[in-house]
Amino acid sequence: MAEHRSMQRAALLDAARSLLSEGGTEALTFPALAERTGLARSSVYEYFRSRAAVVEELCEVDFPLWVAEVSAAMERADTAEAKVEAYVRQQLELVGDRRHRAVVAISASELDAGAREKIRAAHGGLVAMIVEALGELGHEQPRLAAMLLQGVVDAAVRRIELGAAEEPGSIADAAVSMALRGVRG
Repeated sequence: MAEHRSMQRAALLDAARSLLSEGGTEALTFPALAERTGLARSSVYEYFRSRAAVVEELCEVDFPLWVAEVSAAMERADTAEAKVEAYVRQQLELVGDRRHRAVVAISASELDAGAREKIRAAHGGLVAMIVEALGELGHEQPRLAAMLLQGVVDAAVRRIELGAAEEPGSIADAAVSMALRGVRG
């Protein structure tokens, strides 16, 4: 029974990822989740009390995987500058991943204070990964530099997601160039 519930919950989360990546937060409804999973709408409420609860669990499950991929890319780098480049490029490579699209859609949604705090804490963990490399590059305020660097990444993510005229690779190259020039400052 526990295994069945776990499988149903995973199916609901997978359906939620698809709905969010296809249609944004408006697409994430309990009737849509029920339709995607073959469950009765009332059964969805047995797993999640609200849409915000679905969103919170997606963040708890998916964001650590995203962070682990960024961390692994940084660990493969052998210099502080290479770590900065890996930090930027890996996040931009993840833009096409539906887990990422779901997290972005989630970030834009109307969430309660608890869910927003969990997302903020997760993002804080991501930013904290680059602080050491920025310190190695001589920044007097590496935490501030990390926050600003993440702003460059976030802007590049938005540009890619908008389907800008530039190719995603060009956007990534420009973001890396801007980041490296800025972190050398």
